[in-house]
Amino acid sequence: MKRVLYLPAVFIVLLATACGPNQQTQNNEAMGDNPLLSPSSLPYGAPDFTVIKNEHFQPAIEAGMAEHLAEIEKIANNTEAPTFENTLVEMEKSGELLSRAQGVFGLLAGANTNPEIQRIEEEEAPKLAAHRDAIYMNDKLFQRVKTIYENRESLGLDTEALKLVEEYYQRFELAGANLSNEDKEQMKVLNGEEATLNTKFTNMMLAAAKASALVVDTKEELDGLSDGEIAAAAQKAEDAGLPGKYLIPILNTTQQPALQSLTNRATRQKLFEASWNRAEKGDENDTRQMILRLAELRAQKASLMGFSSYAEWKLQNQMAKTPEAAEGLLNKLAPQAIAKAKVEAADIQQLIDKQGGNFKLEAWDWDFYAEQVRKEKYDLDESQIKPYFEMYNVMENGVFYAATQLYGITFKERKDIPVYNNDVRVFEIFNEDGSAVGLFYVDYYKRDNKSGGAWMGNIVEQSKLLGEKPVIYNVCNFAKPAPGEPALISYDDVTTMFHEFGHALHGLFANQEYPSLSGTNVSRDFVELPSQFNEHWALNPTVFANYAKHYKTGEPMPKELVEKIKKSATFNQGYAFSEFLEAAILDMQWHTLSTADQVADAGVFEVEALKKNGAYMEQVPSRYRSTYFKHVWGGGYAAGYYAYCWAEVLDNDAFAWFEENGGLNRENGQRFRDMILSRGNSEDLGQLFRDFRGQDPDIKPLLKNRGLI
Repeated sequence: MKRVLYLPAVFIVLLATACGPNQQTQNNEAMGDNPLLSPSSLPYGAPDFTVIKNEHFQPAIEAGMAEHLAEIEKIANNTEAPTFENTLVEMEKSGELLSRAQGVFGLLAGANTNPEIQRIEEEEAPKLAAHRDAIYMNDKLFQRVKTIYENRESLGLDTEALKLVEEYYQRFELAGANLSNEDKEQMKVLNGEEATLNTKFTNMMLAAAKASALVVDTKEELDGLSDGEIAAAAQKAEDAGLPGKYLIPILNTTQQPALQSLTNRATRQKLFEASWNRAEKGDENDTRQMILRLAELRAQKASLMGFSSYAEWKLQNQMAKTPEAAEGLLNKLAPQAIAKAKVEAADIQQLIDKQGGNFKLEAWDWDFYAEQVRKEKYDLDESQIKPYFEMYNVMENGVFYAATQLYGITFKERKDIPVYNNDVRVFEIFNEDGSAVGLFYVDYYKRDNKSGGAWMGNIVEQSKLLGEKPVIYNVCNFAKPAPGEPALISYDDVTTMFHEFGHALHGLFANQEYPSLSGTNVSRDFVELPSQFNEHWALNPTVFANYAKHYKTGEPMPKELVEKIKKSATFNQGYAFSEFLEAAILDMQWHTLSTADQVADAGVFEVEALKKNGAYMEQVPSRYRSTYFKHVWGGGYAAGYYAYCWAEVLDNDAFAWFEENGGLNRENGQRFRDMILSRGNSEDLGQLFRDFRGQDPDIKPLLKNRGLI
């Protein structure tokens, strides 16, 4: 999953007017030696985390806003006739300071936050939203862009430049450039409130997850976990000031990894309910009223723009184009997924009854008994395979190795590049001819001050216009082992590593002139194509054999165990796909509300929405409950969570091409790099895919891969 680190630029008249006297004094002091105010001297413009401090961010962001606005005003007020060069190219060059400050701040706000960073986030969010409005609702600027757009076919522009013109014009239109002055002011108010709530929601989610960690008194309550996992739980409790107890942190998804192993049903129920109810406790982290207001705000914004719903407004620049198209795909797949989940549930219930359980299967039982069914059907035990997946070995000899085989790139660790946390590692990446590609940071371990999930982001965007190569990071939330213990991960974690590095490759291989079109700056329903496509290489025989080695002996995974993994690849896919589709449907249902729709209770709405779409199954909870669905309330995926499914059609069909044409080799990899990974948003994305595949995308490879046909 890609986390969007888009913090739109913001209006501010003068830096002095944004702060009181004391704050201004502090800002002046921070400005004097603020490392963010000038380009970094480190390779690739990488940030020097040894000198960057919390107090540098707000002054740098606000100075960046002021500088950016001055640049924009100069472009808008240019008395010369508007041209591509004096308007759009100048806009692409603007905002350098703001981009630099945001790149670093966005990384830390997600991966290594603290109360001061959270305070800055909340204070700056409405200002950032306001400045974006100041740009995209600037009528003088819009008229220049409109003139260029209307004459674009006669300007002799190349394909990428033409795409930039179309992209800017659509941005202005979607932002409300055609609104009346009165409606523009109303939109600015709504944008400011939404930005504030988005940020608050994100911070509340982090606090809610931390506060909901399961604490137990005895080791026996954790029966089924490995000695290493129990030791880690004891250490986490110790760190939390609870010596002698055991603490299991809550991850961002509904289901929690430990539910697969815990034999104590009461403990499983407590852990599940801690996750399920994390944001509905009636405390300061209860989000129920907040999401109702966010849904209302978005419906109001859409209405102001003349659309019936937020989804209808926002999907115009996506591959799907309309909510009907997105919903059509989800509704086509949900019945098949639920039907298979019901078969899986029957298998699990049969096992429970066989063991004399004398209880009905519940959501907190699923993973535990599904693992047993898998063992029974495929003789595959997660504990058997984890010793072959040591985290960094998977990274270097799996993720990196596959990229070398496909694209010829090589990796050199850079221990001289400063990092923001000791868990972080940095690699410089090179092409086959020795030329530099970019810089790559990995931050894999879970921390309490890190947002849940996994994501990729840019500190520096690639751009030939600006002479910049990409600086990219992957962030995950894998359990950190006790000191001295190996980091053994599940096969799901393995695929997460491949997934996020697929996003990284999309950014690293960017080859655009203009930063706005570079790398992963594509539509939501295309951006997951490279990441999900890269997951397929995790089980490729050549790649798998190179990384699936026992952490103690170095012995490769036995062939019979490998075969079991392959045979079980479609196991439990009814459940897995259903929990995802439920979340995607919830997102779309929230964002197809009109201003006339009234929602009184988020929980009731959630159940009714799933039932209405044939996607409700009591034992299969949504991957994210509405109250902690950070993707759509605080992560930029509003009306866009369906994109994973849309892109899954593309990635499976793209991989089918590889299977039809010789599989893993440099020639095929280079073709994919040249035709998909390096193209950014420089051309029509549907056409890019058709050019690569030679036909329109076919849904059958997805259904086959999921075991639904």
